[in-house]
Amino acid sequence: MRILGADFVKRYRGKILNIHPSLLPNYPGTNTHQRVLDAGEKMHGVSVHFVTEELDGGPVIAQESIAIESIDNAETLALRIHEKEHVLYPAVVSLFADGRLSLDENSAFLDEQLLPETGQRLTVHE
Repeated sequence: MRILGADFVKRYRGKILNIHPSLLPNYPGTNTHQRVLDAGEKMHGVSVHFVTEELDGGPVIAQESIAIESIDNAETLALRIHEKEHVLYPAVVSLFADGRLSLDENSAFLDEQLLPETGQRLTVHE
C-alpha cells in the first residue's frame, strides 16, 4: 500500500480507484480485519472507492459484505475478503472503463445517477 500525495491525487481526481478491506466509512487505514474482530462486528467486507486527498475517505462506489463466523481470525477474514476483492474490483473497473462511473465534487455517480453513501451493493458471484 502507498499513500499518494495530495498534488498527485488532485491532478488525477476522478480517475483513481482504490479497493479497501472494510465497509467504509468504517475502519479506514490498516489492520482492518483484526480491528473488526476486536470490535465484535458481525459483518465485514470490502469497498471500492474513488481516491481523494482524505485517506480511504473518497466516495464509495461499491461494497460487498460477508458474515463473520465464530471460527474466523484476521487471517481467515483476509482470505475470505480477498475472494470478494478479486471479483468486485474488476467489476467496478469495467464500469469505469465503460465510462459509466464519475466523480462530481465528493459524490460518486453510476450512469449519471448519484450512488448512495455506501455505494452500489453489487452481488458478487464466485
